[in-house]
Amino acid sequence: MDAAALPFVMPATPSEAIAQQKQLADRVIQHDDFGEVKRIAGIDIGFEDEGTTVRAAVVVLAYPGLQPLESAVAKRPTDFPYIPGLLSYREIPAALEALAQITVKPDLILYDGQGRAHPRRCGIATHMGLATGIPSVGVAKSLLCGRFEPPPAERGAHTPLIHRGEIIGVALTTRPGYKPVFVSCGHRVSLESAIAWTMACTGRWRLPETTRAAHKLASEWR
Repeated sequence: MDAAALPFVMPATPSEAIAQQKQLADRVIQHDDFGEVKRIAGIDIGFEDEGTTVRAAVVVLAYPGLQPLESAVAKRPTDFPYIPGLLSYREIPAALEALAQITVKPDLILYDGQGRAHPRRCGIATHMGLATGIPSVGVAKSLLCGRFEPPPAERGAHTPLIHRGEIIGVALTTRPGYKPVFVSCGHRVSLESAIAWTMACTGRWRLPETTRAAHKLASEWR
């Protein structure tokens, strides 16, 4: 973890979790606060044993070649209930354990989930960014909140994602003919850079290679 990291604290109740998210959202850095990027990680979460076990996978890739450098998996009991908008509390403990196993520290992490594109502006990419101090981006497959106009069907096209009058992210076309992904800054990364890095990590598929590699690792038990 970086010195600027805020230690993760597991709340006792959902109401405490909501209050914590609101407080954390005020600590987010929404401009670029990172140097040269040579290593990019992807983190994905899966569940085993009918949802009672969390399986977190992290894969670190070299940039710009996107060759795998290191990976790790952590499993632990699921110790927070399933509540929409609070899913990061089910996932973060295992994600932190997986990251702790990595010896090659990433300069940037792309998460398979929301960053600021969250009702309280604190999805898993934001929460993990604050908990680790590592610059983070949320690249979600589905919409959690907000409204948007469909982006043009050309690679890299995007439209604003708006919630309560605020631009919280974008709907981004990564592969023409497919649904957009929803990109938002997590922590220490501007929205413009979040879009650029998502595209830089995306090849012929809809999802970034970071997400694809981590998802494969998180789902191997199947």
